[in-house]
Amino acid sequence: MADKLFLLIICMVCIGYLIGAILKFYNNLWRKKPIPDEISDVYSIDKYIQYQEYKRETYKFSVITSTLSLILTLIMLFVGFSLVDSVIRTYLSNEIWISIAFFGVIGFLSDIVSTPFDIYETFVIEQKYGFNTMTKRTFILDKLKSYLLAVIIGVPVLFLIIWFYQSFSDNFWWMTWILISIISIALSYLYSNLIVPVFNKQTPLEEGELKNNIEKLASKTKFNLQNVYVIDGSKRSSRANAYFSGFGSKKRIVLYDTLIKTLSIDEIVSVLAHEIGHYKRKHTIKGLILSILQTGFLLFLLSVIIDADVIYESLGTPASFHIGVIIFIILYSPVSFIISLGMNHLSRQHEYQADFYAKEHSSADALISGLKSLTSNNMSDLTPHPWYVWAYYSHPPLLKRIRAISYPKHKKLEEL
Repeated sequence: MADKLFLLIICMVCIGYLIGAILKFYNNLWRKKPIPDEISDVYSIDKYIQYQEYKRETYKFSVITSTLSLILTLIMLFVGFSLVDSVIRTYLSNEIWISIAFFGVIGFLSDIVSTPFDIYETFVIEQKYGFNTMTKRTFILDKLKSYLLAVIIGVPVLFLIIWFYQSFSDNFWWMTWILISIISIALSYLYSNLIVPVFNKQTPLEEGELKNNIEKLASKTKFNLQNVYVIDGSKRSSRANAYFSGFGSKKRIVLYDTLIKTLSIDEIVSVLAHEIGHYKRKHTIKGLILSILQTGFLLFLLSVIIDADVIYESLGTPASFHIGVIIFIILYSPVSFIISLGMNHLSRQHEYQADFYAKEHSSADALISGLKSLTSNNMSDLTPHPWYVWAYYSHPPLLKRIRAISYPKHKKLEEL
């Protein structure tokens, strides 16, 4: 039975890799398709050639990194996880600290392996196409800050979860669910105040025409806007973005400084109307609730299988929380993929709804031109393969968004 389970685990890892590889392959092919008239003006001729070169290079790079990830995962399954577990047990005897050390070592080794590829992607590929603005100093500091946050936040939380498992057996899943739910809500509430300042500087939007137009939009939409901040995204990348975070008194709209440089005032206002649309339609709260429910479902399934001796026999290791979690994550991957399809579909519907809201409360033309500018600035795909969109896209492709904004609201999205 243990051998069959191990074979199943290997098959699932390989099948997951093949599905991803096939979807990437077809998505790469579809970039050669003719560009529809509605989005033919997104790229100039020179920029279009550069976009094609950039996408070809990133595709080849992703094939290399995903293949290496598959190889390393298989090595870890055959010998790596059991080896790390046995080495740690020669130094530690407390099961809680063994599990924490295990996750720490695996995470650190994974980061060590991936760092050279991150460096190449950032300082070679992204640099070549004008995206990277990060210095080597910032890159190193980001790594160190991430490690620090993992120790400050991750270790105590992990300690409590493992303690719940050891002390309360069958009840650990719902106790862990409550703990993670509280943390998720707290981080959503305080993300911009607690996490973002560790990596970026946020400053209130200065007085001027842009702020005046934003205040007019807030008044028109009856949106209690107290916090509009500009984040120094340009310290890492030239890509432009904006997002809405928090809720209640901590809600705020954040504009990347690159967005302000890239878009006109009318386009920025339309993008903000889109973000306000997410708030008015309660997308942030809905997403948080669904995430919490999904976490509860995951933890319940984990509690069902984590005590099965066969999962430890399959890797030849003693029964332990950390090995049980590793095996569960792999076995859960088909369910996770199916859930992600539903979540991505819902997210795309939310984007349409936010676009409709922006269309009604700002300028549809400005929203469309703003989306085109962001697509050009970020070198996003114009003709992604439908399967790839279905599997991975949390936002609709540009063409569908433009058609949805341009066409009557009652028209079915499937017809766009």
